[in-house]
Formats: sequence, C-alpha cells, structure tokens
Amino acid sequence: MAATPSITAPDPVGVGLRVRALREAMDLSLRDLAERTGVSAPMLSQVERGETSPTLAVATKIASGLELSLSQLLRLDEGDSVTVVRRNERLQGGRGRGHRYEVLTPALPGQRAEVSEHTLRPGAATGGPGDPPMHEAGSRETAVVVAGTVHLICDGADYQLKNGDAVTFDADLPHHFENPGTGEARFLSVIAAGLRRS
Repeated sequence: MAATPSITAPDPVGVGLRVRALREAMDLSLRDLAERTGVSAPMLSQVERGETSPTLAVATKIASGLELSLSQLLRLDEGDSVTVVRRNERLQGGRGRGHRYEVLTPALPGQRAEVSEHTLRPGAATGGPGDPPMHEAGSRETAVVVAGTVHLICDGADYQLKNGDAVTFDADLPHHFENPGTGEARFLSVIAAGLRRS
C-alpha cells in the first residue's frame, strides 16, 4: 500500500529569518509589528529567532501586518527560487514625449522592488513639473545613468547626472527625468516600495 504524501510544515528558522528581513525592510520595530498584527513582541521575537513555529492564526496575522497573504509569507505560491525575464518578455510602456521604458523584474507575490530601464530621446522627459507622484508613500528610487546626460527634477530642485552617476531619492515626492542633450539618454531605475515609515 502506497504511503500517503504528507504536507511538511515550513522550517521555523527559515520563516523567522523571512519575517525579520521583511520587517526590517519595512523599517518596523518588533513593537511596530506587534501593533500592526496583535501578536505580542516577545512572541514575534521567538518566531524571528526560530524558537517557535507560529500557529496558522498567528502566521496569518503576521502576514497581514507585513502586507502579504499567508501563502506569500510562507512562499507557498512560489515555484522556483530563480526567475529569468528574457529581453523579449519585458513589460514595456511609456507615456509618450519621447520616453519609453521596460520593466526588468518579474511580477512576483510580495516583491517590494522593481527594476526598469528608461530611454529618453533628445529633449524628452518622463513627465512634467505638474505631474503628481506615481509611487506609494515611503518609496525610494535609485537611478543610474548608463548613457548620455539626464536631469532629475525632484521637488523643484534640478540634479544634473552624467553617464555613470547614480542618485537616490524619496520617490513619493514630485519628480521627473529630462534629457537635455542632443543624443539618446538611458538610465536604470530601482524602486523600493514603502521602506520609509513616519
């Protein structure tokens, strides 16, 4: 008679390390997460250290406090640990005005960062001074110029960036990029969601 396959519970140490990494990425203290979840700080600390395996109810509360589903927290809905996005599979877009972009990262559950490549024709911009911020509160963006010259206009200030320069800023502020040159400009952008908390 064949044995019935069993469902193995997630490794408590692995779950604990993931909870801690996600909490720290959101800039939350144990007390902050306790307030968001209703789970005591000592219990959360035990979970993070892998000293205890959380019950289904506790794990669900922790996931909710980290803005994830339970399956996302426990990685139950993730197949492989490596995802390749081929060049022809990139999500493409742009709002016109000589600006186009491609998203290099896959859409995975719980992913809190996005990498994109932007191309600006001479005189083009990603937006304008009156455009509202496109990213959620607490988002941070790092841009690296890989070709040409780019100006970042952020919260009314102008930052001139040349090939190889990088800039990091609060992406929830009004901002856009401009290409003042006579040739095409390209930059890579990494947006990390919701890392700054008030």
